[in-house]
Amino acid sequence: MDVEILARIQFAFTVAFHYIYPPLSIGLGLIMVIFESIYIKTGNKEYETLARFWTKIFALTFGIGVVTGIVMEFEFGTNWATYSRYVGDVFGSALAAEGIFAFALESGFLGVLLFGWNRVKPWVHLVSTIGVFFGSMFSAVWIVVANSWQQTPAGYHIVGEGLNARAEITDFWAMVFNPSSVDRLTHVWLGAFLAGAFVVLSVHAYYLLKNRYVEISKKAFKIALIVATVFSLGQLATGHKSADGVAKNQPAKLAALEGHFEESAPADMYILGWVNKEKQEVSGIKIPGGLSFLLDYDFDTPVTGLNAFPEDERPSQINAIFQFYHIMIAIGIFLIIISLYGNFMWWRGKLFDKRWLLWTFVFVAILPQIANQVGWFAAEMGRQPWVVYGLLRTSDAFSQAVRANQVLFSLILFFIVYALLFVLFVYLLNKKIKHGPYDEKDDDDRPLTKEITGVITGN
Repeated sequence: MDVEILARIQFAFTVAFHYIYPPLSIGLGLIMVIFESIYIKTGNKEYETLARFWTKIFALTFGIGVVTGIVMEFEFGTNWATYSRYVGDVFGSALAAEGIFAFALESGFLGVLLFGWNRVKPWVHLVSTIGVFFGSMFSAVWIVVANSWQQTPAGYHIVGEGLNARAEITDFWAMVFNPSSVDRLTHVWLGAFLAGAFVVLSVHAYYLLKNRYVEISKKAFKIALIVATVFSLGQLATGHKSADGVAKNQPAKLAALEGHFEESAPADMYILGWVNKEKQEVSGIKIPGGLSFLLDYDFDTPVTGLNAFPEDERPSQINAIFQFYHIMIAIGIFLIIISLYGNFMWWRGKLFDKRWLLWTFVFVAILPQIANQVGWFAAEMGRQPWVVYGLLRTSDAFSQAVRANQVLFSLILFFIVYALLFVLFVYLLNKKIKHGPYDEKDDDDRPLTKEITGVITGN
């Protein structure tokens, strides 16, 4: 296996593992703000208990996310030196903005969030919770901006030639608000809110099934269900808007997402399917002209297909891209259906009487995480063969000095370490969930903080 493939596998693995945690942190941050705001408004101690409980789980998630996020910055320099030189001006400014506007805000308020219970006034603690939540959202802003620039570059010019060429920013705000950044950011945010909401639904559905913490779990479940319903429906809108942007700015990617080969012809929309790249055929369940209708409200509108592009300028793994994209859509539709059905049962007064429904919510928590992962896989694989769309090929971006055995060895080490981190995360998460939200001591955040410190330091 050559260096490029190994370097791509390593980066994909480390990014995918890291991306388990930031969306969960953002989603849980929103839930924490809601619980604590209701407590401040009503004085109901049950909401304070819920806020304390989910703050502990947030802190655990945040700790693992910080650890796994650091690795990627080193990979840019070791495995992707040409890429780093090419986009350093763009990524440098975006990552600096993340440090100034996001990480400083998030980490600055984190101490008050973890240690401030019974030490500061309730409204001060709420402000710190909001600060941590906004910090996590701002962090996503700059990461998505940097990635979106790779998809739809704007506000730059190229300096130098050949291996010494690099992109320099000429207009910072044009770089920030590049053609895809806003659509992709809202899609990422809503995916994160869903990840957090469905974890809360899962845990409290489990408590209800086990007849533990019943009253407090009913309150938490209803709030999380409202969040899940609003943002699952919102995700449908942001997904459609993102697809419109892809059709305009990256037509080859859109063609790969739907397995559309004809150079210019009406395009079908597949519910399920399998792409045969050699025969340029897709077999499955489809809506004839469905993609054309979604893009232009006309079933006969021609859509640019893969054959309109030179073979070396179109994605190669068409079926994988197609499957990842359709898994994401299928999960999104299912989340809408289960959320709406839950609301219907709530309206009928039977929400907590359906054990099969509660068990569904227990296990459905994994689906938003899967959707977030496969959505990114489809987006990044669909951009190929470009690492910066239309400007820098992936085959030209990796480090020439790195050898395949070096990348393979580090990949194996990452796999072992990350597997241990994941086991530790699951163990600590399970421990907190089994303990439950009741009977927490006033300073019970200290043991958790020691656990998080142990995760970060490796002790």
